[in-house]
Amino acid sequence: MRRIAATWLVYAWIATLPGSLTAQHASDTSTVGDGWRMVPMGTNMPVLPGLEGAVPMVGPFLPGTGVDASALPEARPSQVVTMSDGDTLDISVSMVRRTIEGHELVMFGYNGQYPGPLIRATKDATIIVRVTNRIQLPTTIHWHGIRLDNRFDGVPGVTQPAIQRGESFTYQVKLPDSGMFWYHPHVREDVQQDLGLFGNLLVTSSDPDYYGPAHREEVFVLDDILMDEHGLIPWGESAATHALMGRLGNVMMVNGETDHRLSVQRGEVVRFFLTNVANSRTFNVTFGGNPLKIVASDVGRYEREMWINSVVIAPAERYVVDVRFEEAGEVAISNTIQAINHFRGEFYPQIDTLSMVSVSEEAADPEISEAFETLREHREVISDIERFRPFFGKEPDHELETTLRVRDLPPSIVLAMEADTLFYPPIEWNDGMPMMNWLSTGAQVTWLLRDRDTGAENGDIRWHFDVGDVVKIRVFNTPDSFHPMHHPIHIHGQRFLVLSMDGVESQNLVWKDTAIVPVGSTMDILVEMSNPGEWMLHCHIAEHLNAGMMFSFIVSGQ
Repeated sequence: MRRIAATWLVYAWIATLPGSLTAQHASDTSTVGDGWRMVPMGTNMPVLPGLEGAVPMVGPFLPGTGVDASALPEARPSQVVTMSDGDTLDISVSMVRRTIEGHELVMFGYNGQYPGPLIRATKDATIIVRVTNRIQLPTTIHWHGIRLDNRFDGVPGVTQPAIQRGESFTYQVKLPDSGMFWYHPHVREDVQQDLGLFGNLLVTSSDPDYYGPAHREEVFVLDDILMDEHGLIPWGESAATHALMGRLGNVMMVNGETDHRLSVQRGEVVRFFLTNVANSRTFNVTFGGNPLKIVASDVGRYEREMWINSVVIAPAERYVVDVRFEEAGEVAISNTIQAINHFRGEFYPQIDTLSMVSVSEEAADPEISEAFETLREHREVISDIERFRPFFGKEPDHELETTLRVRDLPPSIVLAMEADTLFYPPIEWNDGMPMMNWLSTGAQVTWLLRDRDTGAENGDIRWHFDVGDVVKIRVFNTPDSFHPMHHPIHIHGQRFLVLSMDGVESQNLVWKDTAIVPVGSTMDILVEMSNPGEWMLHCHIAEHLNAGMMFSFIVSGQ
C-alpha cells in the first residue's frame, strides 16, 4: 500500500505540471498528429497527466504507404517444405495482404505465407536457401539457434551486407543439431518480424525413438500484434518506439490466426512445438488443466521428461511439450498471467485465449496412455552434458549486468518512473504503462549489457575465445535501473546450459540458445565455444536490441 500511495502522490503532482517539454504534441487523442495514433490504453489506465496529445520523437512507419492492400496477394497459411541434403529453396520477401480483426492490412511474408514456410530437414544435412528481397526495407535472414557457418548467420555489418530491395543472397545452412529452430530478419526486427517475417525449421533425428509416442504433432507459432479500431499502430521510422518495455500487442495469434482452433479425440496425445516470435511478450501457456510434460527446448531434449503446469516461453525460445486431452468438450489453450497496472500499482489476473480445442467423445486409437505417463530419461543427452560437468563449479570467466540509460524523455515520464521503481515484477507479462512505453524510443533509451570486470558496454565489449573453450558467464539483471525489465539473452552460433538461477542449481539440463533473466536475478550459463567466427550476444526483446543491447565476440580456430 505504501508503494501505491507514493505513486499516486507523484501522479497528482505531475498533473500540476505544464505539458512535456520534449515530446511533440497535438490536440486530438485518437489521431494525435504527424501520422501517429495514440496506442490503445488498457482498462483503468488513463493518459498520464502532462502527456495528452504527445507522440514519439521519431516519425511513424507503416508498410506499403500508398499501396492498395486489395491489390496485393492474400497471405497463405504456412506450407511444409521437406528438404534433403543439398536441396535448394527460393524465398521471396514481399508485401502481402492480411485480414486481422476485420482490417485489411499490408504486411510482409516469406513466399507469400504467414508464417513463412515450415522447413523440414534431417540432422547433419546442409540446405541451400536463396533469399530475394522485394520489400522497401533492407533485410537478412538469421537462422536462430543453428550452429551454422558464421558467414551465413545473417547479421548485417558482421557476417554479410544487408540485402537491399531487388537483391538476393544465398545461405548454406548446416544442421548439426536436432530440434525446432526458426528464421527471421536481423534488420529492424521490431518492424519486419512484427509484420510477419518469421518461420520454423524443424530438424529431425534419424532415431525413430527420439521423441516418445504421440498421436500427432502440432506447430504453434505464438505472436501478438498492436492494433486499434483503425488497424495497425505505426512503428517508429528511424528508431523503435516502445523502447522501455518492448512492443506488446493487444491481439494474440497462433500461426497468424486470431481464432485458432484444433480438433482432437478423447485421450489423444498431442506433441506441441512452441515458438515465441513476439517482439516482447513472454507467454505463460496453459492447456486447460490437462496433463502436460516437457520434452525438449531450443537445441534438443532435456535430460529427463518432466511434468509441468504451464510453459513460460520468452521471445525467441522454443519448447516441445506433450499434452493428453482427457475429457470430451471444449478446452482453451491460454496465456494465463498476473498482469500489472503501473498507474494504479495493482496486480490482476488476465487470461487470453490462444486456441480452442474441441475434444470429441471418440477415443483416440491406439491407446498410448502408459507410454505418455512414463517419464523418459534421455541417456544420450545426459552423456553429452556429462563431459561439461567438471566446468560447472568454476568461477565465472565473465560477468555481465543489464541496465539502461535514458535522455530527453518527457519530465512527467521520468517522475512517474522514479516512483514506479519502488516496485518491480520479475517478469513484465503485459504493458502496464502503454503510453509511457510508446513514447520512449531507441533514440532516447539505451539498454545496456555491461562487462562488470572492465566497465565496457554493448559494442565496446571485447571478448575473444578459442574453439573448444568452455566459458562460464554470469548475468545479473539489476533491479535498480530506470525501468528494470526481464531480458531473454540470445547467443548466436553456440549452445549453452543454464547452470543456475539465483544460486539454485538446475536439476534437469537442456541445451539452449536463448534464456530469460528475470529482474533482480542472477543467471549462470556455461557456453560451449564450438563454432568459429564473430557472433552476437543480445537481448531478444526486439526494441531492446534496437536500443543497443548487443555486442559481438570472436571465437578463433577451426
